[in-house]
Amino acid sequence: MSTINKKSRTPLYLQLMNVLIDKIQSSMDENEQLPSEREICDFYDVSRSTVRQALDELEKEGYIYKVQGKGTFVSPKRLDQDLAQFYSFTEEMKKLGKNPISEVIGFEIIEAVGKIKENLNVNTNDLIFKITRIRKANDIPMLYEISYLPYERFDGLNKLDLETKAMYDIFKNKFNVSIAMAEESFEPIITSKLESYYLGVTEGTPSLKIERLTYERDKVIEYTVSVARGDKFKYKVTLNNKK
Repeated sequence: MSTINKKSRTPLYLQLMNVLIDKIQSSMDENEQLPSEREICDFYDVSRSTVRQALDELEKEGYIYKVQGKGTFVSPKRLDQDLAQFYSFTEEMKKLGKNPISEVIGFEIIEAVGKIKENLNVNTNDLIFKITRIRKANDIPMLYEISYLPYERFDGLNKLDLETKAMYDIFKNKFNVSIAMAEESFEPIITSKLESYYLGVTEGTPSLKIERLTYERDKVIEYTVSVARGDKFKYKVTLNNKK
């Protein structure tokens, strides 16, 4: 729909929403400013209340964002991640035409205890790499991520590797890892003070906690806990009815 039909039974604000969505998707860039409310009113010959209702709904659905005193802008695209297949943050960002960066803010060797020991299926006090990273796309923080790796399997891993190469490339090329599968669980959370600091969002903002177990054959070689910004990610699953 590219025009407003005042004889249609479809509410004007819904028609305007569809018109603006078409415009955003076909000819506008991320963070580009939309025309003012008055300009939209004049161009489409609709009331200010119709425009405001349409813009409010577009904001709720994530198409636009508002900056007080400056105007309305096109929201950056969310990562539309298909959970039906194994994926890498670095590769997914490249597919979107973004520059992925992993900022390593913590690189430690610790002893395995509690949930870490259980998830990696190692013995108490076995040595574990604990790697804390901020995953960015075009310098925008996307994930606050902590990975735990068994030291014995990745003896020789260093911080420089992780700052210059994708983790799964290191697994494959330096340690001859062949990943068999991964399991992930998802949980909506409210960002903590620390997480919000690194993600550049307000404390208490809704986010998504993702826990991943990565397997080499039948052995877990990675346990990762990530906090994904709720305004940057969208996940989907394809369900096949195979008989």
